[in-house]
Amino acid sequence: MIRLALLRHGHTDWNRGQRIQGRTDRPLDDAARVELAALRLPPPWGAAELWSSPLSRAVETAQLIAGRAPRTAPELTEMDWGAWEGRRGVDLLAEPGSGFRHIEDWGWDYRAPGGESPAELWQRLRPWLERLDRDSVAVCHIGIMRVLLARAHGWDFDGPAPFKVKRNRLFVIGFDGDRLTAEPEPVRLVRRDAP
Repeated sequence: MIRLALLRHGHTDWNRGQRIQGRTDRPLDDAARVELAALRLPPPWGAAELWSSPLSRAVETAQLIAGRAPRTAPELTEMDWGAWEGRRGVDLLAEPGSGFRHIEDWGWDYRAPGGESPAELWQRLRPWLERLDRDSVAVCHIGIMRVLLARAHGWDFDGPAPFKVKRNRLFVIGFDGDRLTAEPEPVRLVRRDAP
């Protein structure tokens, strides 16, 4: 069984402003750079193959926590949020007829106007996942993580999620053929000066 540790990129100005980023290539903010520069991957993940979304916020996060450049994969690019990129979810919820809804009410076929559904994202991710041949770390985005963790937990984007994606933690999934499983607890990044 191959294990994949998923790590969400550090904060950007749009994250802090609660804007939907999607494929918009926003850089890490200065506070995120300082925070991430003080952290590293815990053993054994420091020796794992390192992957990243090609978006700069993910590439820079990978470089800061691993001290080396990642391999990039376009499949790890964030979910396409179409017409909602740059907008705030709270504003879309208040806008009659926007179609925006909370993740607990998505289902696999939910999509933003001109965007991508979780089901379509899974179809994009699956071939990349099947090509992995060793334990790996993937620095990516919350949409990527939600889809992979949903598959691993058997959650259908219906009702409360059985996981909460937090920053600076590795969410480890195992996969063997068509089967994905989730390890019960995320693994924290460690301080660079820790033994």
